[in-house]
Amino acid sequence: MRLLLISDTHLPTRAKELPAELVEQIRLADVVIHAGDWVDADAYALIEAHARHLVGVHGNNDSPELCEQLPEVARERLEGVRIGVVHETGAAKGRESRCAERFPDLDLLVFGHSHIPWDTTAPGGLRLLNPGSPTDRRRQPFATYMTAVAADGELTEVTLHRLPPRR
Repeated sequence: MRLLLISDTHLPTRAKELPAELVEQIRLADVVIHAGDWVDADAYALIEAHARHLVGVHGNNDSPELCEQLPEVARERLEGVRIGVVHETGAAKGRESRCAERFPDLDLLVFGHSHIPWDTTAPGGLRLLNPGSPTDRRRQPFATYMTAVAADGELTEVTLHRLPPRR
């Protein structure tokens, strides 16, 4: 099962549209996981229209409508992989132990907020992934997203993708 991990799309405040490469990846993915900060309902509708299956949460910049529609934490079991999604996990220091304590029943936690790509494994095996942002790179050299494969209870082929600069 092909997963697409995105977060912090910030449409239309930080970008007017999603990069064409990302839209194509949304269409190709079996499941799109979005870790919040869509900003408005139109951004959610755009991604939902192209996704086969969408798992998402609200973030701190989302409209009241999205905060009512989407949970703070989402959970899915995909091909035997226990996945959680949340927007914010707090400071980088101590993140692994905090998240392992908060989410002891997960194999993977996808998060956002910082726009900084992150890939670590906590003691006990919880994998933490932040795909960065495909539209607002902030202090990062590239806008980014991630892909992965879930099969037979394992997460494999985790890849961070860099997007070309916007024109």
